[in-house]
Amino acid sequence: MRVAVIDIGTNSTRLLIADVEGREVDEIYRESRVTRLGRGVDHSGQLSAEGIEAVCEAIGSYVTLVAEEEAKEMLVIATSAVRDAENGDAFVAELRERFAIQCRVIDGDQEANFTYLGTSSGRDPNENLLVIDIGGGSTEIIVGRGSEPVFHTSLQAGVVRHTERLLTGDPPDSAELEALAKDISKLVQSALEGAELLEIDRAIAVAGTPSSLAAIDLELEPYDPMAVEGHRLPLGTVQWWLSRLASIPLEERKRVPGLHPDRAQAIVAGVVILIEIMRNFDLLEIEVSEHDILYGCAITAAADRH
Repeated sequence: MRVAVIDIGTNSTRLLIADVEGREVDEIYRESRVTRLGRGVDHSGQLSAEGIEAVCEAIGSYVTLVAEEEAKEMLVIATSAVRDAENGDAFVAELRERFAIQCRVIDGDQEANFTYLGTSSGRDPNENLLVIDIGGGSTEIIVGRGSEPVFHTSLQAGVVRHTERLLTGDPPDSAELEALAKDISKLVQSALEGAELLEIDRAIAVAGTPSSLAAIDLELEPYDPMAVEGHRLPLGTVQWWLSRLASIPLEERKRVPGLHPDRAQAIVAGVVILIEIMRNFDLLEIEVSEHDILYGCAITAAADRH
């Protein structure tokens, strides 16, 4: 069945159109636009007019594409920024009025479940997986076996949220980076306290930070999702890229081969978050995947249609 998913995140608005059979997802079309809906939400509690308009512009073109591809079902979700903002309900109402779509605002638990469903699809059911999903406003950590998550947590840590909170220098100085690392480590340790976790066979990282890191590591221009899928990043490599990206000003960072200019501002915070999670799980490497929450939502949309 052909389905479509629109994911309205804190930093980007994304579209997936795919043919789904059971838990198998065959991509037809995928697009991501950095819309920064969540900029300033951490301080003001409000979605900005600029962010809302950027999202609406993206959704306008996405809805047209979905109609052209004759998707039978469309699932629209919104995550951290919309659930945290005081005007989140008004934004959802605006989407309904302008585009006649029902946007589902999901909580951190639902976000983690959708992400794990998507990432675990097509994998060895006997593997114990750790899935790391670094978003703009929240970060999901999920541990599971096969298709079943057995532990998940949603951290109030994200690339937009923590860039605005702590990385004010251009480039950020060592004190800012250290404060960020300490804050993330504290959040992770608090979330894992008392948890009895499976021994991890494979650690998989999804979303913009790891996929951007893979593209930078491979010097991909243009971006190639096939090359990114399954790319392995040792901890030492991730740390090396942090030192490189954090040492140059934003305008120079925008010109780093493989890094989309729109992701240059938030990439440093994202890499710090990734490193601190890897350290707390004693991970020597992570595997990058494009099979993320979009896949999980596509599988769910197809199942709901039957």
